[in-house]
Amino acid sequence: MTQEEIEIELKEKFEENYTMLRLGGAHALTNDVKEAAWKQVLYYYRKLRSVAERVSETEVKLTLPDQFTAEGRRFTIEGVVDIVSEQENVWMYDIKTHDPDYINANKNFYEKQLNVYAYIWQKLRGEKLDQTAVISTAFPRAMKAALDSGDETNITREIEKWEPVIPVDFDHNKVLETVADFAKVVDNIENHSFEAPSLDYLLRKIGKTNITFANRTCRNCDGRFSCPAYRIYAIHSGAKTSADFKKYYEQFRDETDSEAFIAANIDTEKLDDIIKERN
Repeated sequence: MTQEEIEIELKEKFEENYTMLRLGGAHALTNDVKEAAWKQVLYYYRKLRSVAERVSETEVKLTLPDQFTAEGRRFTIEGVVDIVSEQENVWMYDIKTHDPDYINANKNFYEKQLNVYAYIWQKLRGEKLDQTAVISTAFPRAMKAALDSGDETNITREIEKWEPVIPVDFDHNKVLETVADFAKVVDNIENHSFEAPSLDYLLRKIGKTNITFANRTCRNCDGRFSCPAYRIYAIHSGAKTSADFKKYYEQFRDETDSEAFIAANIDTEKLDDIIKERN
């Protein structure tokens, strides 16, 4: 297939997926938001076409069974990765929706996860592995700004600078540490131990970024509706009245997201009926 034919087929698949998501979730996107989503898919493909063409195995399921927590509970760790084999090198890729800045600022987190996957691949399956990496599907901020500007020169420059493939070192000596972290989580879940983090933790900057834990994690968590820590955070941030709290508990990423959500999900037929009744 030619490049043009592939991109036409990608567009068709994008429309099919959008229709299925629309039917399943009952939420729509405005035309500009939908177009932005398509551009992300298109530029992502163009940037990583060479990687995609070399993938030898996709969605490889890796399993580390029969692990035990400190309290004796048995659990299994599972993950899905993509494998690229070319000439004498074998790469393992873990695809994430996180942006490159966030991944680079928190590599330790991704190293832990990939350490376990690499251990399963090499030690349990007996396969060769030379390098692990995270593939970031989200655009970096500078590229988002370039796309918003519509300046083709700026867009081209940012695409060239964009590095969605982020190599991550792996060290089998850290596997036990990571498994122990999983074990603690399992015990906490089974013991119904869900203590909310402190206000200081919510205000903590993530890695080397200026983004706080509350902004990055809490606003995307449905648990914030009953979380005392998030309520304290809202008060700390200036919420005093019911209207103020509503802002925090219905928080979108920004005003553009909020307006896009409302505009895309208005039932225009019902709106027309209301207008007719009022007239």
